[in-house]
Amino acid sequence: MARYRFHCTNGLECVFDARGADIRAAGRLPLRARRVAVDVMRALSDRTDWSEWQVSVHDLTGRRVMVQPFRQLVGDRPLAA
Repeated sequence: MARYRFHCTNGLECVFDARGADIRAAGRLPLRARRVAVDVMRALSDRTDWSEWQVSVHDLTGRRVMVQPFRQLVGDRPLAA
């Protein structure tokens, strides 16, 4: 099991993941990234344009292991309330 941090940014604003999450298999990183994107979108619900936002996944050494745009993670579906 390894710990990863899931930071979100649009290039100007950032939501940093200081705690991270333990992930058993690297193949589960996209699922966790999707959950993080949805959580950020709900927390910042006053926003309407998520086209530039992405989840940047890092291991504990700071190495980026994955980048996933929000639009690929949540698609064009509206968020449930």
